[in-house]
Amino acid sequence: MVEQVMTVHGELWTVKELFVLPNEYVYWSIQIVMYPFMTGLVAGAFVLSSLYHVFGVKQLKEIARFSLVFSFALLPVAMMPLLLHLAQPFRGFHVLMTPHFTSAISAFGIVFMAYACIVASELWFEYRKHFVLTTQGLAARSARSGFDTLRMHFFKILTLGAMDISEEAVAKDHKAVKKLAMLGIPVACFLHGYAGFIFGSVKANALWMTPLMPVIFICSAVVSGIALCIVCYVVTMEIRKFMAKRKISRWAADKTAPTVTELNSAQQQEIGIVSNYLLYFMIAALTLEILDLIFRGYTQVKSWDILREVIMERDFTKIFIMQYAIGNALPFLMMVLPGRTVRRTTIAACLVIFGVFMMRWNVVIGGQAFSLSFAGFMHYHLPILPTTWETFREGLAGALTVMATPFVIFWFLNKIFPAFLEERKIEKA
Repeated sequence: MVEQVMTVHGELWTVKELFVLPNEYVYWSIQIVMYPFMTGLVAGAFVLSSLYHVFGVKQLKEIARFSLVFSFALLPVAMMPLLLHLAQPFRGFHVLMTPHFTSAISAFGIVFMAYACIVASELWFEYRKHFVLTTQGLAARSARSGFDTLRMHFFKILTLGAMDISEEAVAKDHKAVKKLAMLGIPVACFLHGYAGFIFGSVKANALWMTPLMPVIFICSAVVSGIALCIVCYVVTMEIRKFMAKRKISRWAADKTAPTVTELNSAQQQEIGIVSNYLLYFMIAALTLEILDLIFRGYTQVKSWDILREVIMERDFTKIFIMQYAIGNALPFLMMVLPGRTVRRTTIAACLVIFGVFMMRWNVVIGGQAFSLSFAGFMHYHLPILPTTWETFREGLAGALTVMATPFVIFWFLNKIFPAFLEERKIEKA
């Protein structure tokens, strides 16, 4: 007779030290770190796109469109870490089917669906003219291949029958985009603020229980989203410049395509402006985090002794070196020093993303580092090799899968919603 040994969730990667309760493990692992990190990227990318649509920063027109498409690509991935973390992922859809207005998790499902509808609607109004012109261009071809015919019908469906592209109709589209962007900003902030609310409302955990947690999460979300859009935008622009220089793809035949000089000018101007907004939100996020740390040290509640040992000793490197020094202070200095360049800003943005990720790590993993007995500690060892399904979804491979998925989705979305769409003039009849 073969006995089947059942392991408790978290037992594979938890190492206990001193007196820890027997039923205590690091239950929330890397996927719960990825969850607030990915939702923060969604909210931050949308806020960046709204700087043009709502506040009228005309210099950010191109990167605003790029960040809007990228936000939509990030959206499906926001729930992916939770679905991977659940033992039965199909239970995750219950929050959408059976809404419960007193549950924070259910509220997230409602806000998530509302936000998805807002972004999808904004994209439709932004690209409706493109859908119509693409449909008309494909229909006008005399020798149309089967693939072109399929594309023509696909884009015709996307128009939803709204084929009017007169100046008045396009102006109404722009007004609708602005209204949706205004509505989407508070919804996007609530979408990520909910994650901070979940942690901040856990009374049993001394590190998480603070009313500042939702606000800290929102500010750091905007920081991470803007930083990621800067990195992805610069990489994409470098690819476009390479293609323009080598006369690859449409640059070989399209005389109206932007030149390398024009692309360089647009990149420097937009990255310079966006990096200023990144600095403002970095200051706000860092101020709130330090304020929270000072407040804890000043009040010194009964759990402060073990919290101080975790923050000041055991996780000192992760918090003060990796998060604050490398992820905040260094990129801040890189961007405020004179002679800021696109390359230096891009490197600083990468460090900012790393710093926000470490903040999520220190909140989620650090909050489980001490036992509720206040006399023991638990250490989390990230599973590197996916030897089982459990170590895959809760290990490095699962985290990398979540990180890579938005870029794959963005590649497909870019075929429908071109992130770099050149405006085509509408000739009057």
